Amino acid sequence: MNGIDSSGIRKVFNLAAQIKDPINLSIGQPDFDVPETVKKDMIAAINAGDNRYTLTQGTAALRNAIVKLPRYQRSSNTASYNDDNIIITSGVSGGIMLALAVLVNPGDAVMMADPYFVMYPHLTRFFGAAPAFIDTYPDFTITEEKLKAAYVPNAKVIIVNSPSNPTGVTLSEAEIKTIAAFAKKHNLIVLSDEIYDAFSYDGALASIADHYPDTIILNGYSKNLAMTGLRVGYAMGPKDIIAEMIKLQQYTFVCAPSIAQKGIERHVAYDFSANCDAYRKKRDIIYDGLKDAFHLVKPTGAFYAFPQFKHKESGDEFVKRAIEKKVLVIPANVFSQRNNGFRLSFAAENATLEKGIAVLRSLVP
Repeated sequence: MNGIDSSGIRKVFNLAAQIKDPINLSIGQPDFDVPETVKKDMIAAINAGDNRYTLTQGTAALRNAIVKLPRYQRSSNTASYNDDNIIITSGVSGGIMLALAVLVNPGDAVMMADPYFVMYPHLTRFFGAAPAFIDTYPDFTITEEKLKAAYVPNAKVIIVNSPSNPTGVTLSEAEIKTIAAFAKKHNLIVLSDEIYDAFSYDGALASIADHYPDTIILNGYSKNLAMTGLRVGYAMGPKDIIAEMIKLQQYTFVCAPSIAQKGIERHVAYDFSANCDAYRKKRDIIYDGLKDAFHLVKPTGAFYAFPQFKHKESGDEFVKRAIEKKVLVIPANVFSQRNNGFRLSFAAENATLEKGIAVLRSLVP
């Protein structure tokens, strides 16, 4: 544990609690509430006494509802799914932890894009493996050349996150196919973190599972149903890997929260279009407000932007100055081997975004 520090995100969260009326652009959770229909189903589950352990794999009703979603049953899909291919997890984070525990051994390597979600390298090291970073700067794209440069012979897994936390970038179909071909060539297992798939602003999303069967899809309901504290996700993939994840969950998480599973069962295909439209507008507010002050790749998904400085300054120095103005953002080095920018979340009221933009622009020399 000596190599694992407290998350820089949590440090800013703690700081936010100490500042009066902060302009908080650091929080990675939606600003809308859990849908009323989901709340009612959870309350009904409590009143019906559904408060006990579920099967380790998750409730049969929730598993069946997810695997029957059209995107998982397409005949052209290289990996159609049934009940042997799914486990309900304690959020996507729980799924990532179980998958890495099953797939990697000390001395292995796990490939991942840089910038990355903060959990990926820490959990990789926790299991005795080493992160192999794919340098995606400056435009956060993945090419065959970038994959080749990052590859090491002991690589076992490659993590794909689209739409991305922290960049908001969505991988194109061409990039997905490139990664699939590379994974096949080097016999890699793909972990595809798709938790932000409902937040897609500029066209349909591509999933690597449609091109490469040795893929574990990681998804859930923390973001699109605003259930970040209720911890329900799922992992889908080859049944031999899922079976090992189920076995391990018996001795770790035991099961995902029962009432949250019951609350989701009837809402796995929740119509998110109105919220997606609202977040597209938030994306536009941030992009239009900051694009000339920073190097900024336009987010096409999720609810993050990852501005890079045109001037010379570390992310820590800039964030310190921002905090003095009550604006909370996260320095780039929490998510990257580089530290020449910051991550912001636009999961906030539009008025808050406008205030934040004004302050961030004022901090540019």
